[in-house]
Formats: sequence, C-alpha cells, structure tokens
Amino acid sequence: MENEKIKHRCCFTGHRPDKIELGEKEIKPLLEKAIDEAISEGFVTFITGMAMGTDIWAAEIVLERKKKNKNLHLICALPHPGFESRRNFTEKIRFSKIIKKADLVKEINDHYFTGCYQVRNEWMVDRSNLVIAVFNGQKSGTKNTVDYAIKKGININNVLQN
Repeated sequence: MENEKIKHRCCFTGHRPDKIELGEKEIKPLLEKAIDEAISEGFVTFITGMAMGTDIWAAEIVLERKKKNKNLHLICALPHPGFESRRNFTEKIRFSKIIKKADLVKEINDHYFTGCYQVRNEWMVDRSNLVIAVFNGQKSGTKNTVDYAIKKGININNVLQN
C-alpha cells in the first residue's frame, strides 16, 4: 500500500533565491510546467521542505492547482520547530498561508542540529517517486538531495535543464 502511495508522490528541492541567477518571475513558470506535467502523469501528492525560494514557490503553485483539482495534496516537511523564525515579515506571512492550507504539516526533527536539513530532504525523497529540482550544479544542500535521489533511483526533473 505504501509503495502504491509513493508512486504518486513528488517532492521539491532547489537553491535559495540568493544562490541562483534567476528570480521568482523566471523560476515559477518553470515550476508550473513541471508540476503540471507531474499532475498529468498521475502525481497527486507534493512534498515541500518550505525553504525560501523553490520550496515556497512550488507550494504556492500546488495550492493554486488544488483549487481546481481536489485530488491534489500538499505535505509540508519542516526540518525543525521554529524553522521560519529568521524570515522577514513578508516571508513569514507567505510561510504561514501555505502551512494553513497544507493537508499535512510534519516536523521531521524535534530540534535543530547540524544535518537536520539533510535528514528532512532524505525523508522527502524516501517518500517520493519524482523530485522536481531547481539545480544549477553547485555544491549545496540541493546537490546533496539530488545525489541522494539518484542513489535511490528516483526520477529527477531539473527545471533548469529543460
């Protein structure tokens, strides 16, 4: 049963806005295309790590699609309690709106520690059959997540390569 669910799950990984040359206006349409393709291929559950940039943009797109497709689900996988605390006011509001509309909010770890983000990322990949990535090849948490997905045999759609 769990393997059947995983077949229809997709997670996101991507660089934070300051690590990529493209901004939200350039990346969001690429994510929209990838998410729409995933939906057309039967993916119904999307997992976001809720980091600024890719994760937030993807979550907002999924919630927008969910208005017309009630079969879609959004899971927010938070690496630790208080994850959003260092964000500015606008980003905290954006975060909060997504959390309120998510189908499930899961804190992966009960406290912050070195490596807790990678634990969160592996949790998402382990529960997915597709990773939609915004990955420019640089060493980062995104690279670690892409490498982990490759090791696990999970399909990756890197929107920067399409």
